[in-house]
Amino acid sequence: MFTIAFSTMVFYSFEWMNPPEKNQDHSSLVSQQLSVLGENLPWYLDSTFTPQEIERGQSLVYKGYYTLGTKKSKKQSKHFTCKSCHNTQREDPVLYRPSAESRLEYAVEHNLPFLQGTTLWGAVNREHWYNDDYYKKYGSLVKNAQDNLESAIQLCATECAQGRALTQEEMRYMLAYLSSLQVKMSDLDLTEKETHKISNASSPQEKKQALSLLKSKYLLASGATFTDVLSKDKRNQKANPQTGKQIYTQSCLHCHNPKNGVTNYTLDISKIDIKHLKKNVLENNPYSIYTITRVGTSPIPGYKPYMPHYR
Repeated sequence: MFTIAFSTMVFYSFEWMNPPEKNQDHSSLVSQQLSVLGENLPWYLDSTFTPQEIERGQSLVYKGYYTLGTKKSKKQSKHFTCKSCHNTQREDPVLYRPSAESRLEYAVEHNLPFLQGTTLWGAVNREHWYNDDYYKKYGSLVKNAQDNLESAIQLCATECAQGRALTQEEMRYMLAYLSSLQVKMSDLDLTEKETHKISNASSPQEKKQALSLLKSKYLLASGATFTDVLSKDKRNQKANPQTGKQIYTQSCLHCHNPKNGVTNYTLDISKIDIKHLKKNVLENNPYSIYTITRVGTSPIPGYKPYMPHYR
């Protein structure tokens, strides 16, 4: 959730994230330092999750279900998983100054998908979700989701994924896994002076200033900026073919590849597909790669794997 564009990668690794540890020093979790400075943490950042709970949450994110013994849970969605729209790794080279351009460069460099949803890495460290232009798509549904992570997850599950709401048990598993993807102090671009100021704050005023400084170093909210479709005569102005190729391969083929995509409208890098897309790029129809990424499609009865419009 937050400024990006497109969806990506034909395949991805199933990485294991270690559970958060308690009583770590200031060089470890940001949430630990927030607690030291007097911040009241949400329960999921101040809770001890078992490795089993984290593993089940990870399975929900990657597969849409978890396994308990030999029993498999009901799939959350028949159409999408969290990984369809979200990475679980860091995406931004500078956490406090994100941009679509730098994120694309980072994705190419680290062979990551370039997705329409903000990475789940650090999601528990944010304080707001579904901000800015998200209301244009979801209306009043964003009201409860903007300041509550659990509500944001449920909105994502039912509306974005076109699936069912998570059970209370599944929500705990999900938050267990997300809590293992916390931002660490070492991830922040802190100078030696700033580190000293945060680590040695003792008075109420010093702690207040340290909290403000610390929170200025990473993303606290995830928003969207939906733009209008440009007129045909402006679509190719200042266009960079190399950037377009990166977006196509790192994004479009994530959902539209014939091997493991989430749509029956498949694409590749063959001449026939490129010719088809080029032919329609200046049109205002669903076959126009430019138009469809700006307006998307809506779920319809019998075919819910819609295409979202991008931010």
